[in-house]
Amino acid sequence: MSDATMEPTELRTADGLPLKKALAKSQARAKRRAFLLVAPLFLFVLITFVVPIGQMLLQSVYNDSFSKNAPALGQWFSEHPLGTPIDESAYAALAADLKEMKANRTQGEAGTRINYDVAGTRSLFTSTARKADKLEPPYKEAILDINEGWSDPNLWRAMRSASHPYTIDFYLAALDMTRDKDDNIVSVDETRSIYGTLFMRTAILSLVITVLCMILAFPIAHLLASLPLAKSNLLMIFVLLPFWTSLLVRTTSWMVLLQQQGVLNDIMVWLGIVSDNGRLEMMYNKTGTIVAMTHILLPFMVLPLYSVMRTIPVSYVRAARSLGATSWTAFRRIYLPQTLPGIGAGALLVFILSVGYYITPALVGGADGQLISNMIAFHMQKSLNWSLAAALASLLLGGVIILYWLYDRLVGIDNMKLG
Repeated sequence: MSDATMEPTELRTADGLPLKKALAKSQARAKRRAFLLVAPLFLFVLITFVVPIGQMLLQSVYNDSFSKNAPALGQWFSEHPLGTPIDESAYAALAADLKEMKANRTQGEAGTRINYDVAGTRSLFTSTARKADKLEPPYKEAILDINEGWSDPNLWRAMRSASHPYTIDFYLAALDMTRDKDDNIVSVDETRSIYGTLFMRTAILSLVITVLCMILAFPIAHLLASLPLAKSNLLMIFVLLPFWTSLLVRTTSWMVLLQQQGVLNDIMVWLGIVSDNGRLEMMYNKTGTIVAMTHILLPFMVLPLYSVMRTIPVSYVRAARSLGATSWTAFRRIYLPQTLPGIGAGALLVFILSVGYYITPALVGGADGQLISNMIAFHMQKSLNWSLAAALASLLLGGVIILYWLYDRLVGIDNMKLG
């Protein structure tokens, strides 16, 4: 047989396996090992981050407190389109549901759900359900004899909307909007418009805090980056020192410093800057929130700036100076552009932390310095309107995601230009 017709000998391992098969088996083993290494982290993120966010998003559009306790009304609403007059059959369905609610003691739960849309209806449900056993035809007359409030068309509109467990009404409420008696989406009265103001205040205060942190952190980071490593490491301890102190302790310390009878006002009175009767109000307002949060979040701006400034060669600025550039020109055109990644990362980090801060605004902000996070906590802990709290949190999360997307796009475009 000629050499041209001979097949090449297949390479094999010491175990006799073909080399290609052995390599594929080794790669599969490496992938399994890598997956097992990251599996605990994946499960941790899934359980503590993805699942809670999913539950929050579901809670913001799902509430069956009324629909599961009023099946007869739900059926009536499904059989009669919007605009149908509320006749005897509707009141008969209402009477049947009220009797069932009384037997199951769920009238408070159903009334609370409607109370989110129409104030005062929880007591309407509970008071009428107590007399539900006495309801007899004609049901409309019997129910209206107990309370005329059942004739309110806005109440029936709210019950129609709540007869479906899935709804966008909580997002409407979070945007200071509601539905009128004809089910049209309208803005709420100005006296009840609070969430838009809180979102705007949160954004403005977070932006102010971010700018202040940037102004204060830039010279600190520049000093740390310019010093020899031994000295900068020593000074870095003072930057990291707040992390070793409880957030609650730092916040209460600012309460002691900023209150009208506090340390700062006492010093200014002693120096004659202000009179004893003219002490400054720096607590329970926006000033207290800004001062305390700027101090708390300052390290989160210093660290990204320092990490970027440390890598900038000093020779760049020296070369610019040697070519005739002034100190300001060398800083503006050579040094500052190279620090933009650190500025962007620090600003994004501080801003995101600011919009979600809760403890500090609650303690030092008062009614004037409260942020949207405090209102979310109120609905979670006090009013127990978890669906509205979830809607507010979802809007806040969406805003943060959009901000991060914009930052990623801008940084990507800048990197392409620099490249």
